[in-house]
Amino acid sequence: MDRLVKEQIEFKIKDIDKLFSEYELIFKKIELESPDLFDMTILGSVLHSFYNGLENIFEIIAKNIDKTVPTGNKSHQELLHQMASENNVRSEIIDENLYLKLREYATFRHFYRHAYSFQLNWEKMKSLVNNIYSIWNEVKLKLQQFIA
Repeated sequence: MDRLVKEQIEFKIKDIDKLFSEYELIFKKIELESPDLFDMTILGSVLHSFYNGLENIFEIIAKNIDKTVPTGNKSHQELLHQMASENNVRSEIIDENLYLKLREYATFRHFYRHAYSFQLNWEKMKSLVNNIYSIWNEVKLKLQQFIA
């Protein structure tokens, strides 16, 4: 793997780690009390940024290693699927189980982009928020194995 590509992926991994460290207090707060609209708006933004960060990494891989980046209406879905598939230049980046979990974050990101913050529903966000650290750790491990 090209050193520059590896460095780009490592930089994006650090960005996502920084996202979590910057918003650590909100995650601690919701362990103690249910989030209000203000908290959900912040958490929605974190979920959105998290998936955007992942997609940025996936685009680096698609562009520089696979040499093909999906375009069109379903490009976001196709990019995620591409990362769950092996091809003639690399093995799969994420497995089927992780792919299914990440699809939920992609779906939320799509909703968030087109909704008003007052439409956020904690019951629908709760599992995404509560599982975000473990999902990130899974993805990060897969990425680190990939670039090693």
